[in-house]
Formats: sequence, structure tokens, C-alpha cells
Amino acid sequence: MIKIADQAIDIQACIDAAQSERAGAIDVFIGTVRNHNNAKDVVRLEFEAYDSMAVKKMEELANKARERWDIEKIVMIHRKGVLQIGDVAVVIAVSTPHRAASFEACQWLIDTLKTVVPIWKKEIYEGGEEWLEAHA
Repeated sequence: MIKIADQAIDIQACIDAAQSERAGAIDVFIGTVRNHNNAKDVVRLEFEAYDSMAVKKMEELANKARERWDIEKIVMIHRKGVLQIGDVAVVIAVSTPHRAASFEACQWLIDTLKTVVPIWKKEIYEGGEEWLEAHA
């Protein structure tokens, strides 16, 4: 399951989708909207995505991860639109036979997603707004 969503992400559904009888581990990354960044009070975030290209890039990342690690299943869902403080912005779940690969693959996926997938984030502050550059 790899997609860009315009509705709330169901975390349990992501975990369920990553389940595999061959997997001894599922690592889950949940990225949430925090109320501060760079000494500024964040009011909300706005995400924009080039949906078809973003999904294509996410699928490419999943394929690269499968080449590097013994992965059973990968789930990657990123929200777009207006998100409030505490909302879930991204979920990545990776199931593998052993925990080390699950941890490594999940971290690599989120770090790489943030730098290569065409999803843009704007932070809205008490007194302004700013588009943020991708970073790992």
C-alpha cells in the first residue's frame, strides 16, 4: 500500500497491511505535526504533492529497499492538504523476518522520501508562513 492521501491516515490499517506470517518484525514510523519549529510557534502545516509522481517515486523507493533488505511488505502513506497540530502526516511500516532490517529499511525510507519525493511542506506560524526545503 503506497499512496498520497487527502484524508486522515488510519495507523492500525497501515500496521495490518504490513502484517506477514513470515515477518518477525514490523517497524512503524509515524510522522506528526508538531507545534514548533526553528523557534517559531507552528499553527498548522499545508502539504502539496504531485500525486502521480510522488506515488511513482515512493514505489521506486520501496523497490530499492526490497533490493537492500529482506522485506515482506512495505506501507507508505503521506498526507496532503491542511494538517493541524497532532495530525499524522506520514506513516511508513516495514515488515521483515528480523528486526534489524525492519529498523534500517524504515529509517532509510523516511529519510529518502523526505529528500526525493515531490511533496512540499508549508508551515503556518502565528505571524507568517514559510515553505520548507526537504531534509533528511
